[in-house]
Amino acid sequence: MVTTPLPDPPTAAPRRLHAVRALWLALTGRIARLVAAVHQAWRRSLQVRVVTITLVASSLLVGGFAYLIADKITSILLENAETDVRLRLSNGSEYAAKQFNLYSQPQEAQLQNTIDGTVNYLAGGDPTQTSGVVVAITADNFAEFIEPRTTPDVPVGAVIGDELRAAVASGKVAHQIRTGSLGGERTKYLVYGSPVPTKFGQVELYYLVPLARQDATAADARATVVATGVALVLLLGLLAALVTRLVVTPVRVAARTAQRLSAGLLDQRMVVSGEDDLALLAASFNQMATNLQRQILRLEEMSRLQRRFTSDVSHELRTPLTTVRMAADLIFAERDEFDPAVARSAELLQAELDRFEELLTDLLEISRFDAGFAVLDSEPTDLVPVVHRVTERLAGLAERVGVTIELDVPATPVIAEVDPRRVERVLRNLVGNAVEHGEAKPVRITLGQDQSAVAITVRDHGVGLKPGEEKLVFNRFWRADPSRARQTGGTGLGLSISLEDARLHGGWLEAWGAPGQGAQFRLTLPARAGDRLTTSPLRLVPADATVPFGGPRNGGLPAIGPAGGVAALTAAPADSAGSAEHAEARP
Repeated sequence: MVTTPLPDPPTAAPRRLHAVRALWLALTGRIARLVAAVHQAWRRSLQVRVVTITLVASSLLVGGFAYLIADKITSILLENAETDVRLRLSNGSEYAAKQFNLYSQPQEAQLQNTIDGTVNYLAGGDPTQTSGVVVAITADNFAEFIEPRTTPDVPVGAVIGDELRAAVASGKVAHQIRTGSLGGERTKYLVYGSPVPTKFGQVELYYLVPLARQDATAADARATVVATGVALVLLLGLLAALVTRLVVTPVRVAARTAQRLSAGLLDQRMVVSGEDDLALLAASFNQMATNLQRQILRLEEMSRLQRRFTSDVSHELRTPLTTVRMAADLIFAERDEFDPAVARSAELLQAELDRFEELLTDLLEISRFDAGFAVLDSEPTDLVPVVHRVTERLAGLAERVGVTIELDVPATPVIAEVDPRRVERVLRNLVGNAVEHGEAKPVRITLGQDQSAVAITVRDHGVGLKPGEEKLVFNRFWRADPSRARQTGGTGLGLSISLEDARLHGGWLEAWGAPGQGAQFRLTLPARAGDRLTTSPLRLVPADATVPFGGPRNGGLPAIGPAGGVAALTAAPADSAGSAEHAEARP
């Protein structure tokens, strides 16, 4: 018969190890949370910092004083005990010398009885010595005749040290503090010894005074001093908390009021109480808030009037412009029948009317953005044909200024939910500016996409942007070089409108530039309308850009789109290390 051995029962060690590990993790987690809470309270609360610093400083100061006071009390108690013992030792030595001088030889029969009586007398006539003081008389030179005597009768050899015996044997009065046990628990003793001269030789007298009472008194004094110090520290902490509360509370009220003001609640004010510095702070804050409210309301009214004026003028000019346009079209159509000077005037009139009409269109669009009436008509759109349409429309201008437009677009459709009219307008402005400032060098348009976004970059190799101009490039009517002649006769509103179009999509419109290295604009839009952007499929800083090390990487003005992300950002020149990927996630 074959028997199969049973498996060993599972050991409990792994379970215990797992329980210990879980307990350790829970304990460290609680400690970490406690440390984080303390650190957060320290960083956020001025009152906590002031109270903590006051408690620590006062604890060190009070602790130092308590140590000095306790040490002084202990020294005084010990000095008093030494003074008392020295007096008793002096009197005892004189008395013992008188008694022992009655004998001229140590072997006389009555000498031992005299020593016994002297010890009892010096001990106060109480052989039990309830006070704890031990009196001892020894004569080591005459040990064969005289036996050492102590009152009470306890061995004192372990308490009286050899150094003290040697000093007394040499004829000196000496003392030491020793710890030992004389028939009871261990305690500290103040031991004094003195030589007693006699006719037959020298006898030694010792007093052993226990310091238990002095130690107890010193301990009580230390406890009292510590308790008083703790109470004083707590009182100082409480006073610091109350004082800082008086100061911090108005500051907190001012901070909350400032937050409400920044949120648009311009009628918020602080309560002015008293005539002290805090009351002056509240009054000054209220005056500042009143002035700020007055200025904001004034600016809002001016902005409203400006928007209304722009809108009204743009609409009012539409009707006469239509009439002038009809007459100009008629004259332009018949220009060949006029003499050359009139024909040229007709052509100039037609060109300026085109520019004026474009300016009115841009002003109307800007007024709609300012009034908040701009509407986004998003639909799934293939951006490849949009890029091609823009390129074809600007091909004539590019040929006229000697610029070649290069395309880097995917062969497959790039679909995104956008407003095709607005995207085409943005691209038309970007490509038109690149051709205008391209200095007869190629302009490259790149289209890219990923799972969440699409991006288009327009790169030129013209004069580029100077430091600081990246913060101005999207401003209305701003021009880098006002004296530069324009080939397209733009209105100065193109990039401003493009910025608003990007913002309306919840996307980014960013610019990079460096003097002599051209510029690159990047338009990034979410693939699905309403999504929040975190990265861009294309880099902002071109791969061929070489800028001095240490230059600024980012700059400009961020704009918030409807999806809550950053809608536009102008970027300053980046350093060479940063010319890699500039499509970091936006906060």
